[in-house]
Amino acid sequence: MPRIAIIVPCRLESKRFQRKLLHKIKGKPLLCWVAERINRVAPDLDLWFAVDDISLRDSLAPGGFRTVMTRVDHASGTDRIAEANRTVGADLVINVQADEPLVSAQQIRMLAELIRGPADMATLATRFTTAEDFRNPNQVKVVCDQNGRAIYFSRSPVPYHRDRGGEVDDAWVAANPCYRHLGLYAYKARLLEEFPGLPRGRLEEIERLEQLRVIESGRGIAVGFTDDPTIGVDTPEDAGKFEDHLGRGQGGA
Repeated sequence: MPRIAIIVPCRLESKRFQRKLLHKIKGKPLLCWVAERINRVAPDLDLWFAVDDISLRDSLAPGGFRTVMTRVDHASGTDRIAEANRTVGADLVINVQADEPLVSAQQIRMLAELIRGPADMATLATRFTTAEDFRNPNQVKVVCDQNGRAIYFSRSPVPYHRDRGGEVDDAWVAANPCYRHLGLYAYKARLLEEFPGLPRGRLEEIERLEQLRVIESGRGIAVGFTDDPTIGVDTPEDAGKFEDHLGRGQGGA
């Protein structure tokens, strides 16, 4: 039976939201909300945090969470996980982003099932419901083939409705294959070992999306679809949304 582990890549510095993983929400760092959530919804899986700063390690220590210190200069979270897994030694690795405090048990189970299949990598997507979100470049889009394999990831609103000149409304977005990529991944260990040595692709450079390196190298990415609510914390405004969510008593870890 392949050994499976969750490894959370944790980078202290963030361009859009400085030191966001240490940003306190109701008195607790965002990273700790994520750690406690994962521990609650997936208690049967090995859980590790790949950190690049002592302050991140220290914030996790009171909860007894295991950490691996990694280099500061990794180009992507996948590179950081690849380094960490040389210590962890898992056959299959699930990557939960350190800024996804509402990850669900169903999402983790889906990733575990997908990565046990033939694909070297797996990820998740959910339907867009508003045209505003669909146009937002911070919300990454994924286009899939009929077998649920990723064809492309983009910050642009794809698919593009040519006949409307790209002008779409909420109803059109909800009725068509407009999917938001969620920052959750799974990998086979062999891909993790190969990933840092793969040349950075031209599309990856343009879009600044590391998963495009896998597609450009000719490898497949399986996509699972989920309706579970999620709040990825990319900005201070997102942190406020999560705090409001907690205030409504919906999913504190």
